[in-house]
Order: sequence, then structure tokens, then C-alpha cells
Amino acid sequence: MSIQKILVSQNAPRVLTQYQSVTEKFGADFQFCPFFKIEPLTSREFRAQRINFLDYTAVVFSSRHVIDAYFSLAEELRVKIPETMKYFCTTEAVAMYLQKHIVYRKRKIFFGNGTPESVIGLIGPKHKGEKFLITMTEGSSVDAMTSLFQAHHLEYATGVFVKPVSQDLKGLDLQDYDMIVFYNPADVKSLQENFPDFRQGDIKMVSYGRSIVRAMEEAGLRIDVKAPSPEAPSVARAIELYLESLS
Repeated sequence: MSIQKILVSQNAPRVLTQYQSVTEKFGADFQFCPFFKIEPLTSREFRAQRINFLDYTAVVFSSRHVIDAYFSLAEELRVKIPETMKYFCTTEAVAMYLQKHIVYRKRKIFFGNGTPESVIGLIGPKHKGEKFLITMTEGSSVDAMTSLFQAHHLEYATGVFVKPVSQDLKGLDLQDYDMIVFYNPADVKSLQENFPDFRQGDIKMVSYGRSIVRAMEEAGLRIDVKAPSPEAPSVARAIELYLESLS
């Protein structure tokens, strides 16, 4: 089967070099369309979790969307976040985004290299006595983070601040595509909501990341290509290797 049209369930990246390589070698046409968007919880939804901002002395952030929601909800609920609050971010990019809401140089902000282990390293013995609020997206998993917090006997709670909301995809004809790439369980939820009668047939499916695999399998979708892997750290490389195997 020839793979000519590939649908990627995300916004187009700023740099398309890796995809252009596949296009040049195999003539495949990549199209990008996010299957969901991220929205903050309403104050009513947030209050249902019975989370008190001021019960915690430190916050763990892994996303810009969550940072916006955290400060927006605090303002809406008339909570003044103290200047003594400590912020532990998974990456430098996430940490720098805090400048949108606070005076960066006056706060205690720490950032890791993208792994839960790096966040634990930042905490170390110096910050072990803090009470941590691990922020998250509805439906996502923070098990890798919380298991480390438990192993290091850190006091923590988790709080949902944002949720994925399915986009309206009814203008798409999925049968026009030879391959579809999924990254997030919310992609599968959106697929099912928009196309309840969808049948995969000959359409090849690509999964990126561990969290999406279970969602795809539970939805009865056949996974033809899995990434990342040592040989294929990116979606584009995984597709390239798959197409090479067909030729």
C-alpha cells in the first residue's frame, strides 16, 4: 500500500525539516490538525477537588497551560499567592514562562531537564520539608512523578488545573488519509466523539508515547507504527523507517 497522505494530530511545528525529508524520499504529504485544545477548569470544577492554594509551599509545573490556569484560578478565587512560594518546573522553558505572572528574579524558581528525576534532584534535602502541589492536566498521568515523591518521602498532593476539549473535526474526511498519527489519549477521545462510526480499515496508525498506546488499544485501533524507540526517536523518523520497510 502506498502512503501518500499523512494526518498528524498536532499543530504544524515551526521547523518542518524532519518531515520534509520523508516527503522528498517517499512523496508523502503531511497535514497537521490538532484533535483537541487545552482549556482551564472553571472555578466550580476546580473547587470540587477541595484544593486550597495556601496549603502548599511549593508548586510543580510541567506545562505553560497549567501555569496560566493556576494564576487565573487563584485570581478568580481571590487567593494571593505568597512571594515565598517555591516553583519547581520540569524544563527551563516552563520556568521562564512564569515571568508572565510573577517577577522572576524575586522568586524561588528551579527547573530540571524534562525528567521527573531532575525535579527530585532539585528538591534534594534542602527543600524536603516543603508541601508540594503537583499540577496536572485532566486525564494525564503523573505516576512517574508521584512515585518518586513517595519514594523520597515528600509530602505532596496532585491538582488538575486544565482539561483537554475535543476540536470540531467533522470537516475532515479521515478516509482521505493513508496514515494518522496520535500523541495523546485526548486525540482518541476526539476521534470517537467526532466520528462515532469510524472504521480503521487500511488506514495505518502511528502512536507516539506510552500513554497513547493503551487508549488506542482500548478503542480497537490497530497500531502499525510505535515511537519513540532507540532507532526512531521522532515520529518522522519512525514513519521513514516504516516506509523504507515497505519499499
